[in-house]
Amino acid sequence: MTPWEIEADELVACNCAYGCPCQFNALPTYGNCEAVAGFQIKRGHFGDVTLDGLRAIGVMQWPGAIHEGNGKAYMVIDERADEYQREALLTILSGGETDMGATIWNVFAATLVEVFDPIFTALDIVVDVEARVGHVKAEGLVESVGRPIVNPVSGEEHRARIDLTNGFEYTLAEMGSATFSSTGPIAMSFEDRYAQFAHIHLNNHGIVRAAA
Repeated sequence: MTPWEIEADELVACNCAYGCPCQFNALPTYGNCEAVAGFQIKRGHFGDVTLDGLRAIGVMQWPGAIHEGNGKAYMVIDERADEYQREALLTILSGGETDMGATIWNVFAATLVEVFDPIFTALDIVVDVEARVGHVKAEGLVESVGRPIVNPVSGEEHRARIDLTNGFEYTLAEMGSATFSSTGPIAMSFEDRYAQFAHIHLNNHGIVRAAA
């Protein structure tokens, strides 16, 4: 197995209501799942291939709950990545070179029946996890904007977090609101739906946890 490790900031948006039942092993709000996930890699490697500073987007869609399968997906990879970096990112994001069920990407891969060819283009991804703001953009293809949830009575920002002790994506995620859309092989468009902002640190074996 080729050793790899990634530290990144992510903005993930899906069609569920705020909080997303999937985070609690419950069925999706509206019966199906459609999502856009953007990753800004701070540091990373795949074997000897450096992945620092690269970006990637995943667009995914399932007709029911994720665990029921029959999903489809496509990846959008930073055009700045060279041939080796592209191969490395696609391997990691498709669940390759990873212990079974150890990462979100490996789990999702097992639920997909159709994966479209990847797209390589310029990506604009900025994520401020603590402020709960960010955007994910591939011109003419994918756009997602995340912001804090707003109290409907007072108009003040509402802060909520999810702490997953034994998660396979993050340990702590900030909740927010997202408006997002995609075209290309998978089309979707949603306003004011679930968003999560998180620092992720993963390798072949799952979440890399800080030393005590």
